Amino acid sequence: MSLTLCVQLWAVPGNEGLLATYEDEVLSLLGDHGARLLQRVRSVERGDGPYEVQIIELPDEAALEAYLADPRRLAAAPLRDRSVARTQITRVTQI
Repeated sequence: MSLTLCVQLWAVPGNEGLLATYEDEVLSLLGDHGARLLQRVRSVERGDGPYEVQIIELPDEAALEAYLADPRRLAAAPLRDRSVARTQITRVTQI
């Protein structure tokens, strides 16, 4: 059964560009795991909310686990550590 995730990302202050670079890199791997990026938006205002929000659809739990364990994604961890202050992932469904 497919699953849909809402991914909210808060940037390390001043490193929004690095967050975008990191996400460009790791989101490009989704297709290799049968997943699709349905929506990707960024906040137009600075504040307490997330800098970027993504809606991602994956075919199943195994695809999510494979994506999270992808060696190319893991190799980008240093960039993530410098750019992402917080991540919140929520499983969602269309209404």
